[in-house]
Amino acid sequence: MKKRVVITGLGVVAPNGVGVADFTNALKQGKSGITFHQDLKDLNFSCQIGGIPQISKDKISVYFTDLQLRGFNSSGILYGCMAGIDAWKDAGFDMNPESKLDYDTGLIFGTGTSGVEKFREAIYSLDEGNVRRLGSTVVLQTMASGVSAYLSGMLGLGNQVTTNSSACTTGTEALLMGYDRIINGKTKRMLVGSCSDHGPYIWGGFDAMRVMTYKHNENPEEGSRPMSATATGFVPGSGAGAMVIESLDSALERGAKIYAEVLGGEINSGGQRQGGTLTAPNPEAVQRCIEKAIENSGITSNQVQVINGHLTATSKDSLEIENWSKALNRTGNDFPYINSTKSMIGHCLAAAGAIECVASVIQLKEQFVAPNINCSDLHPEIESTVKPDKIPTKAIDVNFDVLAKASFGFGDVNACVVFRKFIKIS
Repeated sequence: MKKRVVITGLGVVAPNGVGVADFTNALKQGKSGITFHQDLKDLNFSCQIGGIPQISKDKISVYFTDLQLRGFNSSGILYGCMAGIDAWKDAGFDMNPESKLDYDTGLIFGTGTSGVEKFREAIYSLDEGNVRRLGSTVVLQTMASGVSAYLSGMLGLGNQVTTNSSACTTGTEALLMGYDRIINGKTKRMLVGSCSDHGPYIWGGFDAMRVMTYKHNENPEEGSRPMSATATGFVPGSGAGAMVIESLDSALERGAKIYAEVLGGEINSGGQRQGGTLTAPNPEAVQRCIEKAIENSGITSNQVQVINGHLTATSKDSLEIENWSKALNRTGNDFPYINSTKSMIGHCLAAAGAIECVASVIQLKEQFVAPNINCSDLHPEIESTVKPDKIPTKAIDVNFDVLAKASFGFGDVNACVVFRKFIKIS
């Protein structure tokens, strides 16, 4: 019999809320975390808005020592460590530098890039011939697995510790990789999540691709418009999301609170065939990913009541809705409720999947569907498939048991996970 895997800890650093309580309130209120950034304007960006978590120096000092912060300049690692530590504590564990090594817990924490600002700082120092002034942590801050290295040391984790990187799919993939490790009996629990840096050196390439919106620099909160007829591209964001997942036996043994259950999921690739490219999804592979996720979770498509989509506010939103509809074989009033967390936080790139998984679990636990802000003018191709009341623009209370969350990333990679309201079965 397959092991049951549950979620016992959450942590989040998002543009519209730092910490689970603030993030939950923001989701319920439809609060946007998108703001104008003068540095983007000064650098001649077309898109001059973005989502950056608001964190004070006092808040940072709760997580890092003065020694750790000496020469520190990596927003992604900062966000990842904060979210990871919060999830760890939320699950009922302590952060003690003298703790015994925990061989029963592993870590998979993903990112797209790491320490770009630190890397830029290092390049300038090297170009000026100051190699000896780079500092002892420049490698840790700029290597892809830097966030995992920092977190595992802070928490003393002794099982597998690694970093995955699959573009916008990273966070959802990390969760499913951790899930697989638990059901295969290789660990009791995993800390999983993903993070993303912020700033012009991360966002500039997307601006050059013309995939980011340029029409809402004067009204930042209106810029992220998934599923809207007036969507003109995504708004960049940053942050981190984290979860502690563990076998049900382990959670019950230690009396942990349980947010929800991970029923299963699927990870695949479209291979950049049949319409799929480096930047566009292969529809057949997306549909297969959703179908297999449902099959692997032991449920039917009719049991999915809510969807947290990828839905970036680009031209691909209508295709995503079509793929969901075909995979579930559901349209009109029969289509599940669907929302895009990106309407409030923008597209947080490698962190998107993890932050949105946390948002999904919060909605399942609190029994509400968060709003799609800025979607009062539903795209006509979407409206022909889904009834408008299934795409709420204000938070609504809904009694539901099953939520499906999917992420689709550059490179034509896909991941879909199915969460269920926790039901104790004796």
